Amino acid sequence: MILVNVFAIFSAALFYFNKISPLAFLTSSALWFLLMLLFWYLLPLSIYRRAATFKDSFRAVLSAADFTIENDRGSRGWEWSSFSSWMETPHFFHLYFNSRSFFIVPKEAFEGDDVHEARKILNAKIPK
Repeated sequence: MILVNVFAIFSAALFYFNKISPLAFLTSSALWFLLMLLFWYLLPLSIYRRAATFKDSFRAVLSAADFTIENDRGSRGWEWSSFSSWMETPHFFHLYFNSRSFFIVPKEAFEGDDVHEARKILNAKIPK
């Protein structure tokens, strides 16, 4: 994806300095738009539709001793010491086991005002 963006910037610079024609710039811009659409929307949608994991409804339980994820088929828990750090994005909590392995928890897994409580527990139990 980075290479596609570098290509778009390079073609814009070439067009600005009159090194390529407007048609070539329009074609490269249309290609950029198509590739970004594929990377950002179509590819993730096709992956999420096929995997049963993304169709499940999860419930997250944060206690003083551990973090547990539950669904209709079962549950799995981790002690707080298993996590090295955490990060928050608009729709998810990212819980890192190490620099290469992490677990994404959707904020939808928390009911009502529990997102704020989850944030407080994560701050207390896992270094940021």
